Amino acid sequence: MNQPRYIPGVCNIGPAEIAVRNRTGWIGIALTALLWVLGAYSHVGRSWFLLLFFPSALSAVGFIQGAMHFCAAYGLRSVFNVASDVGKTDTVLQEEFRAQDKKKARQILGYSILAGLFVSLVAYLST
Repeated sequence: MNQPRYIPGVCNIGPAEIAVRNRTGWIGIALTALLWVLGAYSHVGRSWFLLLFFPSALSAVGFIQGAMHFCAAYGLRSVFNVASDVGKTDTVLQEEFRAQDKKKARQILGYSILAGLFVSLVAYLST
């Protein structure tokens, strides 16, 4: 089996870190569903559903990072971890690589924000 490797702007996390991101995605989905159901049955004000932005964006950022094999926070901090230990990072030294990583990180965060906005607006408009 091939050992994952750091590829600037493409891959900055390995399997252990990917698993953490996917768990974050599932936690975000569970929180979104729970809060949506609680809000619907509690008859809270419609604007309350806009708060679903936060857990749904959390879910999106987790799953997108897992699917892309790229941690946005690591990209912004110019570090990577393709090893088996979660949280241990190496520094990206080349300026060009740091720029590629930051661009990818901003892309992931942008997609996550859009997903959070979409879910919260759907919830808002459906109540």
